[in-house]
Amino acid sequence: MKITRRQFVKGGAAAFTMTFAAPEFLSDLARAQGASVRNLIVLYLSGGNDALSMLVPYNDSFYYSRRGSIAVPAGSVLQIGTDSSGVALGLHPRLTGLRQIFNQGGLALIQRTGYDNQSRSHFQGTDIWSTANPANSTGLGWIGRYLDLLPSPVDPLVGWNTTRDLPRVLQANKVAVPAIPNPAQYSFNSPNAGVEAQVERAAAIRINSHVPVDRPEVAFVYGSAQAAMATLDRVAQVATYTPGGYPNTPFGQAMRAVAGAMVRGIGTKVFYVTTGGFDTHSGQGVNQVNGSYYGLMGILNDGLIAFYNDIRNQGLLGDTLLLTFSEFGRRINENGSAGTDHGAGSLMMAMGGRVNGGFYGTAARLNPDPQNPTLENGGNDVHFAVDFRSVYAQVIDRWLGGNSQNVLSGNFARPDLSFI
Repeated sequence: MKITRRQFVKGGAAAFTMTFAAPEFLSDLARAQGASVRNLIVLYLSGGNDALSMLVPYNDSFYYSRRGSIAVPAGSVLQIGTDSSGVALGLHPRLTGLRQIFNQGGLALIQRTGYDNQSRSHFQGTDIWSTANPANSTGLGWIGRYLDLLPSPVDPLVGWNTTRDLPRVLQANKVAVPAIPNPAQYSFNSPNAGVEAQVERAAAIRINSHVPVDRPEVAFVYGSAQAAMATLDRVAQVATYTPGGYPNTPFGQAMRAVAGAMVRGIGTKVFYVTTGGFDTHSGQGVNQVNGSYYGLMGILNDGLIAFYNDIRNQGLLGDTLLLTFSEFGRRINENGSAGTDHGAGSLMMAMGGRVNGGFYGTAARLNPDPQNPTLENGGNDVHFAVDFRSVYAQVIDRWLGGNSQNVLSGNFARPDLSFI
């Protein structure tokens, strides 16, 4: 069976459990990157987030008439201002931490993001947002393509996937991003202890350091093993970072690991994190304290504000950018099960110390008139106004220092998207 580099590293070097010193050139490279690296965290809200419950147009009467039982009452909305089209907006009442960040200027809310003929399929939609290619969503990820263009040598820990499986957004031709859901478990695996484990470790190092020039497929596997094993000591440093304040949720712990990698300066440049449950077809529970969506907002809010405060206290906020996406927004009308179905235009967020906070794009007018230009599908869905690739272009050009036209195969830059 043909084993690709991606498949080999996908498991996060689960075959190893004891640490050893990384080669000197890798350590030097990591220190150099860690000293001045700009960090990007790509956060995927899995399932199709309901943008109209997260960012509420609380003065639009059609919002309330079309969402009888799930609309957020105007008196409960966390009011944060008016966008350039004059629509008054507020955050879901559980997003008190995000309101604090917004008021401090560290949060940009990018409204009505999407693309023409938006897919309502979870799988295809996620692939489109991950590849940044609505015409061919089976290719490499946009982050993966960016990583492929980095000059050699590329640090084995340039990327960090906090999930177990490789997401399409990180798929690349040249760069393998390790899966490290739990840094404490990312180690050299041996059934033995003491001297026997040390002997096994030494043997593994010797085996993988031999690169047979006449057998490229073997050299490929050995090279992948070397790269994975060389990261173990650095990841072990992250496992020792245990500040208080993070919620004991999978999302909260993932954000703590990201902060730990940044604080320890191990050289990682791009992180991938996900939190799910946003496919709210029934019993959406927007307003009930024990409701489904209310709980999702709590998980998101508490993890993000803990992370924000932590990296600010560590002096790293200016080197950090977090970008969110979801595969689609949701239908405007509440359905018959007190939920919402798959829709179109979505909401993206950018958070960080160098973010120019505020509103970008404009809110939809929710009048169901089929001629309403801010809606589509007979007035049932929010129509996009900001091509999501324009957001990616801003991140690539203005934050990562790359060339978005090379990564995205087109010019999607928009001067008005000045959130960085």
